[in-house]
Amino acid sequence: MAAFTAQDVKALREKTGCGMMDCKKALTNADGDMDKAIDFLREQGLAKQAKKAGRIAAEGVAYACTSDDLSVGVVIEVNAETDFVAKNDSFMDFVKACANTVMQNNPADVEALLALQAVGTTQTVAELLQEKVLTIGENIQIRRFERLEGACVAYVHAGGKIGVLVNFDTDLASKPEFTAYGKDVAMQIAALNTPYLTESDVPADVIEHEKEVMRQQVINEGKPEAIADKIVMGKIGKFFKENCLVDQEFVKDNKQTIKQYTQNTAKALGGSIEIKKFVRFEKGEGIEKRQDDFAAEVASMVK
Repeated sequence: MAAFTAQDVKALREKTGCGMMDCKKALTNADGDMDKAIDFLREQGLAKQAKKAGRIAAEGVAYACTSDDLSVGVVIEVNAETDFVAKNDSFMDFVKACANTVMQNNPADVEALLALQAVGTTQTVAELLQEKVLTIGENIQIRRFERLEGACVAYVHAGGKIGVLVNFDTDLASKPEFTAYGKDVAMQIAALNTPYLTESDVPADVIEHEKEVMRQQVINEGKPEAIADKIVMGKIGKFFKENCLVDQEFVKDNKQTIKQYTQNTAKALGGSIEIKKFVRFEKGEGIEKRQDDFAAEVASMVK
């Protein structure tokens, strides 16, 4: 039996972008040798893909969508090497196929998604991914996704720079006015990069850290330590208003908070609305992008 593990298969897939079964076959053929397995995949006609897999993919799109009845929503990030790819219809068709596959099948993670048959095609998502890499000519990676059930509203900002999905508990999902309200909330999240939904969602260690920083600021400003804690309590309230969605001022009307906007909308529509959860993906966040030093490149060429 070939000497390799499931982790080796996963590592080979990450290095080459090839499907799990192709990687397993390659490792079997190479008796567990990673370099030989990569050569095997290249020899099988996947050379272009294997070469591209090592290149940094920090562009692409963050995309969000819902089912027609808003009962299920998906937000997904698919990365490529250049921002031009996001304007490519073939790439966007792939992204939408991935999102619809997540919506219909609820896979546990990216690995499970890759093994599924892509909605609207006869290929697996992994096979479709390989095809796109070869035809588009860039390294393409499905980075992450999240699927929510319940009344959902999706928003995509700036052609895929940011994707937002907001989940509500409401009896008003069928009303177009609710969708308009939901888009407003999603746009607020996109614009302000809101980290928390409510005060209770802020971790205790984050609050304590903020209090300590604020307390030191107050003391550095020359305020007596005896009143520092009282001043900090006022400042932490401002922190919640800036970092918790329901406490934030509504960007379209700063005379009301998002909580008040939600309550007013529910009352006007004759029902109830509660924001349950939101997910915000920003394209390429946390990925270290390659910084090309053209001067050094030219210098190296003339040595």
